[in-house]
Amino acid sequence: MGKYFGTDGFRGEANVDLTVEHAFEVGRFIGWYFGREHKCKVVIGKDTRRSSYMFEYALVAGLTASGADAYLLHVTTTPSVSYVVRTEDFDCGIMISASHNPFYDNGIKLINDKGEKMQEYVIDEIEKYLDEDKKNVPYATKENIGCTVDYAAGRNRYLGYLMSLALCSFRNMRVGLDCANGSAWMIAKNVFDALGAKTYVINNEPDGTNINTNCGSTHIQGLQALVKEKHLDVGFAFDGDADRCLCVDENGDVVDGDAILYICGKYLKNKGELADNTVVTTVMSNFGLYKAFDAAGISYEKTAVGDKYVYECMSENGYRLGGEQSGHIIFSKYAATGDGLITAIKMMEVMVLGKQTLSQLRRGFVSYPQKLTNVRVMDKVAAREDADVQAAVARITEELGDRGRILVRESGTEPLIRVMVEASDPDDCEKYVDQVVEVLRKNAHIRK
Repeated sequence: MGKYFGTDGFRGEANVDLTVEHAFEVGRFIGWYFGREHKCKVVIGKDTRRSSYMFEYALVAGLTASGADAYLLHVTTTPSVSYVVRTEDFDCGIMISASHNPFYDNGIKLINDKGEKMQEYVIDEIEKYLDEDKKNVPYATKENIGCTVDYAAGRNRYLGYLMSLALCSFRNMRVGLDCANGSAWMIAKNVFDALGAKTYVINNEPDGTNINTNCGSTHIQGLQALVKEKHLDVGFAFDGDADRCLCVDENGDVVDGDAILYICGKYLKNKGELADNTVVTTVMSNFGLYKAFDAAGISYEKTAVGDKYVYECMSENGYRLGGEQSGHIIFSKYAATGDGLITAIKMMEVMVLGKQTLSQLRRGFVSYPQKLTNVRVMDKVAAREDADVQAAVARITEELGDRGRILVRESGTEPLIRVMVEASDPDDCEKYVDQVVEVLRKNAHIRK
């Protein structure tokens, strides 16, 4: 993981951690790097944050100053940028978003010409450029200066693509949509209306500062209330850039990413379309998901946390379905990234064609109680590899048996150790987490 770019791009508080100078220089480098042998074309999308416009202009200035042409999708979703890049003649794509973070944060996500997250070696070169003398990247002059193109047509083609993925009409289905005051605020309703659903939409009035504020996939209570109040068949909640989707069933209960993987995994298996009979998960997926997959005869892979790692595993092995508990679900037949709208469309397909409610479809999956504690430590590697900590984990694993599991892992960024226990008995979760934390404290790993 780099100095500026993490697994999900360059992210931080706008004009504090991520500045307009950063955006300008990222644009300068990309325009030069991809334009060394031909005229570079870059497509840019953004979410509804107030600072997204500022970063858009800074990136465009940098790109065009290096000779690249910048194509603007305007407010759109991260998956739409990925779609446009991989289906049209672009060298790369940029999405300006901090996903589910509060409005004052923002980020720059880079997408390669295949619609995937940018390769690490390119990210490394960008970071070197940000930290070094920038005189070696020349400015374009005269007719070589880049131009800016309004490219709303690309976003419209993405909407048409989404509609083409539905294998049935959604007529007579009552659907709630929580757009998080973000990227999906217009797209989601347009798609579901066109497919015949009766839609009830909330949090679709972005003002630049209300994205993800008490709404969307991270604050799903509003959608639960809407589904129950209006007696809807289903609800879908997206995050700020709409690459995540969580569901609410007809009873108002949340159906998270693990339950979505279970439902779609069984559906694809029954259709004979689950490649190698395998679903890709992360190490943070609920223990109950693996028990449910075992019972359904479905195999699974586990990756590090992050949809980037899920997609890498899927791409390398030809798997068709993977994702995270948070709602990043990847259908690799249709997209190279998590796409909340594709997830919603495919869940509707399972319901309509299977003639079952969402609560009926999730039967067989029981989420185990979980206790997760973040422990700030002096050295996360030393803490995790401590012999006493490992001995405690081994003992707890043996005691839990098939009733649960324990996971002790390092945080990706901060000096944190995450201690997680999932068990059929909630009291075991509390007890075993406390035991590991006590070992960390006794061996002087905890930062005061």
